[in-house]
Amino acid sequence: MPKTLFDKIWDAHVVSEIEDGPSVLYIDKHLVHEVTSPQAFAGIEKRGVSVFRPQNTVATPDHNVPTIDQHLSIKDELSRFQVNTLTKNCEKHGVTLYGLNHPFQGIVHVIGPQLGLTQPGMTIVCGDSHTSTHGAFGAVAFGIGTSEVEMVLATQCVLQPKPKKMRINVNGQLKEGVTAKDVILYIISKVTASGGTGYFVEFAGDAIRSLSMEGRMTVCNMSIEMGARGGLIAPDETTFEYIKGREFAPKGEEFEQAVKKWKTYFTDEAAVFDKELNFEAADIEPMITYGTNPGMGAKIVANIPSLDEINDKEKLSFEKSMDYMGFSAGDALEGKPVDYVFVGSCTNGRIEDLREVAAFVKGRKKADNITAWIVPGSKQVEKQAHEEGIVTVLEEAGFKLRQPGCSACLAMNDDKIPKGKYAVSTSNRNFEGRQGPGARTLLASPLTAAAVAVTGKIVDPRKIL
Repeated sequence: MPKTLFDKIWDAHVVSEIEDGPSVLYIDKHLVHEVTSPQAFAGIEKRGVSVFRPQNTVATPDHNVPTIDQHLSIKDELSRFQVNTLTKNCEKHGVTLYGLNHPFQGIVHVIGPQLGLTQPGMTIVCGDSHTSTHGAFGAVAFGIGTSEVEMVLATQCVLQPKPKKMRINVNGQLKEGVTAKDVILYIISKVTASGGTGYFVEFAGDAIRSLSMEGRMTVCNMSIEMGARGGLIAPDETTFEYIKGREFAPKGEEFEQAVKKWKTYFTDEAAVFDKELNFEAADIEPMITYGTNPGMGAKIVANIPSLDEINDKEKLSFEKSMDYMGFSAGDALEGKPVDYVFVGSCTNGRIEDLREVAAFVKGRKKADNITAWIVPGSKQVEKQAHEEGIVTVLEEAGFKLRQPGCSACLAMNDDKIPKGKYAVSTSNRNFEGRQGPGARTLLASPLTAAAVAVTGKIVDPRKIL
């Protein structure tokens, strides 16, 4: 039987199947951070069991960590407690931990690929919804809840129902100034924030293949924002070249053998998906969100939909969203003033993202009305930014590079957007209060964020490229 890429990986990891129930799925790599792990570790200790395969688990603090003065004790009591608890649990159970100030520390979904821990054909889980990021390498990667984290710690397996399969093809060539973030925001705007519910999505087509690994990670990262269980992209030479030479990647002859195996991870020609969608790359332009879920997005040069364009069932929630955002139906997006710009997160905190921002702001100055937080996704990204002169370019333009962490993606650390303020963010969610109580979030690409930072307002970056 012809198989999809997803089926090949999933089926190879099924330990057993429960009749009319979920599969017992073996997990190759378990990623852990400080937010969802304390209860899980406490749970296995209560049961009197230890971590079954600690060598398959890697931990790092990211959600709660401050992005300035990381050499000092964390001020927030709860954040400090969670980070300290992670340290104690990892020491007790022999789990590898890249703690604060370790050269490998960073956002869990940035360090996994960067260190070569993420590889094609793997099953990867983490107590975090954006685990789907790792699917960019041709892996089945998905987020799990705290009780499931406990299950994986204890057994290296998880009970999981097999999702349906969807393929989204983006065909043709992307226009200049259109990035991976624009691609996924466009897709979500078309299928809605629930259009992928119940599915695992394979992204394919010329435009997807043309993306760098960083771009593919951005696309898979945000597959969750269309309600999907996860997203993945078949590995190719771009994938193999990215992995080669990384800290924990296979070396020498082992790498060559691994590539031979990795090349078998693709969807067979006659394989059938439960649903298939096609989009044209030529239709995609720089995007931005205007509402309170990632599906409420539009081309920057367009207007917010009028009430006549909104389905009757959705009008009430649409009007509520507009009230929260301080917008009106039919408003033009371009030209609206902005207060904050955030470049970072597991969606866009990689070195390529920082390079893109630096290239754009070089020779320009940050607008006076903008507070900008540029946050690397890891210590390695931070180091590269210094080595490549990115930090110097940013500082000359009036920006300052902060230290690694999830930062202003979510209001779980010190980097919160004040109530009523507008933030153009390269992160993944724009829910009410996501970046702070009353904060108003507009999701966009790093390129758009850079353009907003130097103009002080929403602008199509192509107009000043």
